[in-house]
Amino acid sequence: MSNAYFQVPMAENEPVQGYAPGSEEKEELQAAIAELKSNPIDAPMVIGGKEVRTGNTVSMHPPHDHAYNLGSFHMGDKSHVEAAINAALTAKKEWANTPWQDRAAIFLKAAELLAGPFRARMNAATMLCQSKNAFQAEIDASCELIDFFRYNVQYMTEVYAEQPESAPGIWNRLEYRPLEGFIFAITPFNFTSIAANLCAAPAMMGNVVVWKPSDTQIYSAQVIMDLFKAAGLPDGVINMVYCDGPAAGDVVFNHPDFAGLHFTGSTAVFKHLWKTIGTNIDKYKTYPRIVGETGGKDFIIAHKSANAKEVATGISRGAFEFQGQKCSAASRAYLPSNIANEIIEQVKTDVNSFKMGNPEDFSNFINAVIDERSFDKIAGFIDYAKSSDDAEIIAGGNYDKSKGYFIEPTVIVTKNVKFKTMCEEIFGPVMTIYIYDADKFEETLEILDQTSEYALTGAIFSTCRYAIGTATKMLENCAGNFYINDKPTGAVVGQQPFGGARGSGTNDKAGAAMNLLRWVSARTIKETFVPATNYRYPFLG
Repeated sequence: MSNAYFQVPMAENEPVQGYAPGSEEKEELQAAIAELKSNPIDAPMVIGGKEVRTGNTVSMHPPHDHAYNLGSFHMGDKSHVEAAINAALTAKKEWANTPWQDRAAIFLKAAELLAGPFRARMNAATMLCQSKNAFQAEIDASCELIDFFRYNVQYMTEVYAEQPESAPGIWNRLEYRPLEGFIFAITPFNFTSIAANLCAAPAMMGNVVVWKPSDTQIYSAQVIMDLFKAAGLPDGVINMVYCDGPAAGDVVFNHPDFAGLHFTGSTAVFKHLWKTIGTNIDKYKTYPRIVGETGGKDFIIAHKSANAKEVATGISRGAFEFQGQKCSAASRAYLPSNIANEIIEQVKTDVNSFKMGNPEDFSNFINAVIDERSFDKIAGFIDYAKSSDDAEIIAGGNYDKSKGYFIEPTVIVTKNVKFKTMCEEIFGPVMTIYIYDADKFEETLEILDQTSEYALTGAIFSTCRYAIGTATKMLENCAGNFYINDKPTGAVVGQQPFGGARGSGTNDKAGAAMNLLRWVSARTIKETFVPATNYRYPFLG
C-alpha cells in the first residue's frame, strides 16, 4: 500500500543526436540497419501477451526499395479482435488497481530503454519501413516518444493532484478512475511516436487498449511492443491486432464495453467512425470518449515586411521534410508581391539542391512516400497542375516508382487562390504558392481562413508586430498550432502541445495533461466527519 506522496523525476526533452560523419551514434545506427536487414521478421499479433500467428501473411517492403523483403506479418480477422478485447478486459481489474507510481515506473523505464539500448533499433526500423532519414527518425521514433513517456508521467501526477476545497467538518476528494471498458487505438504510419503514444497515454491512466497499427508501420510497431514488454508492461494491457479496418470496427463498435477511441488518421475515416459510434450509442455501457487528430491543409503566410530567406527556409523545411507526410506539413503559401520572387528563387535553389534516395545514404534529404496508393494520389495532383492553365510547376514535378515510391519535391505557383492544390489535402511533397497584392494583407488573411476545412497548423512570417498581431487574431480558428516566424511543423512535447480543430480533429493536444484527462472519469467523494442528527434547518424555527 502507498503511504507516501511520490515526486516523479522532472521531465526534460530528450536531446536530439546529430548523426554526423564518424559519430558513435551514426555507426551504431548503421549497424542496427544492417542487422535488421539481414534478419527478415515474422511479425505476430500480440494478444494477452502471447504471439499470435495465423499463416495469412502479408510481406513488408521498404517504400524506397519495394523489391526488398523485410519480412511479413500475420493478418488477423474478427476473431482476433474479439480475443484482444477479452484479453484487455481480463487484464483490466488488476491494471486499474495498480498504484499510479507503479504505472509511472513502467513508462519511465520505457523512456530510459528507448534513450539507450532500444534507440538505434527503433530508429533503424522506422527508417526502413517508413522511409525516414536518420534525422526524421531520431526526432520522431526516439526523442518525441521518450518525451511522451516522461512528460505524460509528469502530467499524470498533475491531474491526480488537482483536488477540490473542503469546508469545515468535511473532506472533499477527487479520484480519477480509468474508463469503464477498453480503449481502441487506431494509429497512422507516419509517426512511430504517435503510434506508441496513442496506446500508452490511455494505458498510463489505468486503461486497457486494443491497438490497430497501420499496415505500413507494423515493422516498427513490433519494436514498440518489444519496448513495452522490456519495460514491464503486464500482459493484456496493450494488445496489438492486424486486421482489415471495417472488420475490426464491426467488432469494436458493437461491443458494450467500448469506452473510447484514440485515433490519428484521415478526416473521412474519423467522421465515419464517429457516425458509427453515434449509431451504436445505445449498445454501450457508457458514453465513449472520442479523441482524434486528423487532416491538415497547413499554411504559411508572409507579410510584406518578412525576411525572404526566412520564409523560403520555412517553406523548404516545412513542406518537404519527410516528403510532406506530416499532418502539420505546409502545403500552401501566400506570398506578398513585393518579395515573392526573391522567396521563390530561394525555394527553387533549395529544392534543386535536395538529394533524394534511400535513407541509408545519410546525404539524402528526401526519401520515398509510403506506398503505391499514396504515390498514385500525389502524382495525380501533380498531373492536374501540369494540365491546368491556372498553375505552373516551377520546381520538381517528376516521379518514378520503378524501384521505390519517389516523388520529387514539387512547387506549384497558381493564379487561382482556390486552386485544387491550395484547398485539398495532398499528404506529399507538394507546395502550392499564391502571390497576393502586398497591400491586401488582411483581405488575404480572410481568404486563407475560408479556403480550407482544416485547422491544424499555420505560420506567419513578418518583422512587423502589428501585422503579427493582426494575423494571430484573424486566424485564431485556422490552426491549433500557430507559429510566428517559424515553419509550421516540429511540435515538441512539453513545449507545443499538438492538435487542431475544425476538420483536423478534437484538439485534445497530445503531449499535454488535457489529453490524459480524456482517459479518466472523475469521482467526487465527500466525507462528513460529524453527520447531522436532526433534519430541521434554522429557518424552520
